[in-house]
Amino acid sequence: MSLEAVLSEIRACRACAHELPHAPRPIVRVRPETRLLICGQAPGRRVHESGLPFDDPSGERLRAWMGIDRATFYGHPAIGVAAMAFCYPGTDAAGADKPPPPRCARLWRARLLAALPNVELTLLVGAYAQRWTLRGEARGSMTETVRAWRGCPPSVLPLPHPSWRNSAWLKRNPWFEADVAPYLRDRVAALLAL
Repeated sequence: MSLEAVLSEIRACRACAHELPHAPRPIVRVRPETRLLICGQAPGRRVHESGLPFDDPSGERLRAWMGIDRATFYGHPAIGVAAMAFCYPGTDAAGADKPPPPRCARLWRARLLAALPNVELTLLVGAYAQRWTLRGEARGSMTETVRAWRGCPPSVLPLPHPSWRNSAWLKRNPWFEADVAPYLRDRVAALLAL
């Protein structure tokens, strides 16, 4: 199945409509030229409203880790974004985003990845993406999985979520910005030929 056909079906998907607190708005941004795939959890409220993945403060932090600006992030054909779930799942009682419904990955992940044969590096942003992609290779926690990044296949790189909620995590784990972020910037520059 062609990428355009898969994307058309994803954009028309209403499988979770009965669970969402709003109308479904699947957000996925990939092209046939995608070489760097960013796989997060699910769109947040601001992304649901704008239709642009990582169009929020977490996107600013992610772009800083990657060493690229907003124009490159959204304009370079080699960069794609496809979260574990394509629709904003809403918030829980504490005000945090709900986890992505597993149904979305079961329905679309394999088909979408099969239509993206040029992907060389997938950024696994957060525990949901790490557990789904790495399966038994994911460690007991997101921190342990990210800490073991050197042991991952070169086609994937586990990252913490760049949300402001993880600012304390970044302070407790300075090795991430000292070791992982520079490696990420080098890989991104090579993939984008910057």
